[in-house]
Amino acid sequence: MMGCGNFEFLIWVSFILSLFWFSTGFTPADQHFIDCGSPTNTTVGVRVFISDTSASNFLSTPQNILVNTSSNSITLTDDSQLYKTARVFTKSSKYTFPISQSGRHWIRLYFFPFVYKNYNLSTANFSVSAQNYLLLGNFNPEGVSVKEFSVNVTSSTLVITFTPANNNSLAFLNALEVVSVPDSLITDDATSVNPTGKFQGLFTQALETVFRVNMGGPSVSFENDTLWRTWVPDQGFLVLQNVARNYSAIPAVKYPAGGATPDIAPATVYGTCTEMNSLSDPNSNFNVTWEFTVDPGFQYLVRFHFCDIVSTSPYSLYFDVYIDSWLVAPDLDLSTINLGILATAYYMDFVTSSNDNSKLRISIGPSSVSKTYPNAILNGLEIMKMNNSLGSLSGVVSMVSSSTNTKNNVGMLVGLIVGAFVAVVLAAVLFLICRRRKRASLGHSKTWGPFSINGGTSLTMGSKYSNGTTLSAGSNFGYRFPFVAVQEATNNFDESWVIGIGGFGKVYKGTLNDGTQVAVKRGNPRSQQGLAEFRTEIEMLSQFRHRHLVSLIGYCDEKNEMILIYEYMENGTLKSHLYGSNQPSLSWKERLEICIGAARGLHYLHTGYSKAVIHRDVKSANILLDENLMAKVADFGLSKTGPEIDQTHVSTAVKGSFGYLDPEYFRRQQLTEKSDVYSFGVVLFEVLCARPVIDPSRPREMVNLAEWAMKWQKTGQLEQIIDPNLAGKIKPDSLRKFGETAEKCLAEFGVDRPPMGDVLWNLEYALQLHEAVLQNDPEENSTNVIGELSPQINNFDHADSSTVSAAQFEVSSMDDDLSGISMSRVFSQLVKSEGR
Repeated sequence: MMGCGNFEFLIWVSFILSLFWFSTGFTPADQHFIDCGSPTNTTVGVRVFISDTSASNFLSTPQNILVNTSSNSITLTDDSQLYKTARVFTKSSKYTFPISQSGRHWIRLYFFPFVYKNYNLSTANFSVSAQNYLLLGNFNPEGVSVKEFSVNVTSSTLVITFTPANNNSLAFLNALEVVSVPDSLITDDATSVNPTGKFQGLFTQALETVFRVNMGGPSVSFENDTLWRTWVPDQGFLVLQNVARNYSAIPAVKYPAGGATPDIAPATVYGTCTEMNSLSDPNSNFNVTWEFTVDPGFQYLVRFHFCDIVSTSPYSLYFDVYIDSWLVAPDLDLSTINLGILATAYYMDFVTSSNDNSKLRISIGPSSVSKTYPNAILNGLEIMKMNNSLGSLSGVVSMVSSSTNTKNNVGMLVGLIVGAFVAVVLAAVLFLICRRRKRASLGHSKTWGPFSINGGTSLTMGSKYSNGTTLSAGSNFGYRFPFVAVQEATNNFDESWVIGIGGFGKVYKGTLNDGTQVAVKRGNPRSQQGLAEFRTEIEMLSQFRHRHLVSLIGYCDEKNEMILIYEYMENGTLKSHLYGSNQPSLSWKERLEICIGAARGLHYLHTGYSKAVIHRDVKSANILLDENLMAKVADFGLSKTGPEIDQTHVSTAVKGSFGYLDPEYFRRQQLTEKSDVYSFGVVLFEVLCARPVIDPSRPREMVNLAEWAMKWQKTGQLEQIIDPNLAGKIKPDSLRKFGETAEKCLAEFGVDRPPMGDVLWNLEYALQLHEAVLQNDPEENSTNVIGELSPQINNFDHADSSTVSAAQFEVSSMDDDLSGISMSRVFSQLVKSEGR
């Protein structure tokens, strides 16, 4: 039998071997290090940055500009040599790196602006893109800096493009790293902060490291990190330094099997912490808070690092963790998580919601349920910015497209020249024709420039020929209005001319100088729906012309304004004719015709182009009515191009309006045309019942219209809940067909929902059934009619919002449906008060 001493010896041997195993670190499959502008290789720690000359096979640039400095202002660190040389780009240039193993890769960019002859790098202004992501936009480096990004590379090459902001600007780079990241470093899921739930989709996100902080300890240099990361001390971020104290026990740190490793964070991070400075007061009750400056309008991945190095016995430390005002980890007990083993490394990931606040606060404090001595700790923290819906990590609109590595040849060059010449001639002819026609029909000012959908980083896209307009890529194009013309059309934005207010801003009725009535939507600078949706709306509506889609007449982006100008719809929204206003009630025939018109518009979006366009915000407030009550679908700010031909869905952050949102899209962040079909099914019941889709003032079982109406539909008693104004005025067959259509639209799984073409066919058939008695109709049971399905509406737990999860839930409104209403717990968490 083994003695106790031998047993302890084996434990220590195992522990030492485990430390050796973990200390070996990660071996990257791809490693590219370049010292830009340097004629020789540069060694930094264990890394060798190859000379600029050796890296020439990776670079494609029209000019070869290398600069250097003997500046003594560079901080003397092990990597300071990298900042003494740089490569300058006066035109768009790119690095193309071979990728041997797909997955997440670091991209680290080194910058130090200095002056060399005629090149003043401090005046540089440029953008950097990689894959389909905009990493930096309108970037002007200041001092020594390293920008760190991680991008999931799925192709055999990684292309990094540097583009000066304009012809008078330049871009530069001192050094560059492209290195594989361990698969386990960033997993696909995290915990969503607001609303609380599970977040999935991190694999598709580009991340920028904004802060990497070692709590309670000194700086950790890249030499002491297996992934060459740098960690900074936390003292500069503490809101009140006297409420916190430092503690260190680096040798005590243990890494659990299957959990955190030194690749997640080194022992020099887990072995130090900042804790409450309770001053031996058992009644201490305060939080330790750190404040970080961040870019508003983005989501952030926040990673907490914990290791209980302060406790002398297990189960004696309980504390709360906050992100801003959100309690994200109540009564956190590290001992229970780590099976009673102290000093064990542990980390937690959270994803914040997107908001307009430029400050992000992290707090820890004592648990209110614990009888133990009040204390709270934090060992390390990482804050990473996530790309927005446009694939941008910058406030600048991303117009990045995937680049392919092509070889120039004489034939291609000649073809391009000839093609360009022919295109110019044709454009000139079309220009003259369209110019005359447009002016004759619209009477537009000669100073209006064209809107182009061909790309660029600015929304100001007027032609350099200020006295005319040019034709864009398609035959449909909108016009850029001068701000003074919009002021004139709206009587200087007269408040008495306001016809609607939403999350984007106010909508004014206006009149152009040729007498055309228009609706002018003026963006509110404080709106959460800003530049991205402004651009999407212009791009989408510039492609469409359909009688059941609202037409875009023009836009204005002068003076930092975001103004959209549409055709005027005399009868406002469908919603206003159903409830909440003094509009006369619509007949059943009128309602059916409106639904048919809206279905035609959506059917065109889904099928009218090579790739479907998914509206993403179908609701009664976005269906407008003209003087003849003809329906037109509006508001394309959240629209998204559908999946490629070989794909089934688009993976994207969840956006839409609560109550209309497809539960499958909500759960899986996988968008298809069937998400629009679900929302339209909710609209159908809204049209039938003439009540808000979410009404917390009603009894619990009636709050959600879709759930409530489905219960009555499945029992065959839908007539019990219809709008009282329609009682006895709908033929039973028409109501039955309408109810069946809505039910099929609301199937839990998108694959079970009909396409919009079938929905349209059935609504037209319901109208026929209402207008005439059809006896023995052979089409009644044909395959053209939506088949019998048994969908089950997704049942959200309205009593507990924690059961609902989403990647990024942006409620684009219920307009004023919920104004002044006391809401239940779930709706207080998931519904924003502002409308679109």
